[in-house]
Amino acid sequence: MVLIRAPSVEVMNTILITGTSSGYGLETARYFHAQGWNVIATMRTPREDVLPASDRIKVLQLDVTDADSVAAAFAAAGPIDVLVNNAGIGGIGVVEATPVEKARELFETNTFAVMATTKAIIPQFRERGSGVVVNISSSVVLGAMPLTAMYKASKMATEGFTASLALELADFGVRAKLVQPGYCPTTQFTANGGDISDLIPETYAGFAGPILEAFSVQGDLTTPLDVAEAVWRAVHDTTGTLRFPAGPDAIALAQAR
Repeated sequence: MVLIRAPSVEVMNTILITGTSSGYGLETARYFHAQGWNVIATMRTPREDVLPASDRIKVLQLDVTDADSVAAAFAAAGPIDVLVNNAGIGGIGVVEATPVEKARELFETNTFAVMATTKAIIPQFRERGSGVVVNISSSVVLGAMPLTAMYKASKMATEGFTASLALELADFGVRAKLVQPGYCPTTQFTANGGDISDLIPETYAGFAGPILEAFSVQGDLTTPLDVAEAVWRAVHDTTGTLRFPAGPDAIALAQAR
């Protein structure tokens, strides 16, 4: 009799998510916890009251733009199976009126911080021969969208980083994925991006007005739950798919593209 060894099944049960105080990160933390996972929820200002009381949830302080904070958080987290880079800030404005300092702020949080946290976890994943990095991008990368140039640039950089990362880590059994949320009015996108009144001068009012008005229209848009479910699919995907649009508007954009 010839015994055939069954293929090993990767067991994953601990996820670390950045930016879990609200929006996509919070919903993703709740979603994975509801599926029985251990969740390490990280925030710049820790708040345990937004999450279920559970011994499977650990809340850690993490400022993704601070190297010491990243090192301390990952040391305190211990072994994890999945890293979700969700922390980010939005940015709306015309290029002419957007200071370079604002662009640097967007890249610091949306791009360089993703690189820093990913670098922090790669040795653990590589040595173990398993693990998943999920980077939250945006549907703005799926088409030409005015008033988002600086923000889109930061997310496009993250997309390129993740695509290359996926190839670099594949031989070690480590996967890298992208989730592309559509427009979600209930998140803190514009609030986190700061005041936009100076970034759209009066000379652009005729052009920008209809676009900003469209942002306020309620329709078949993305919800935080859409994003949490897309992260779940990305984490469990074994087909080699890199990008996972999240929300009906993002899916429509991806299909049109």
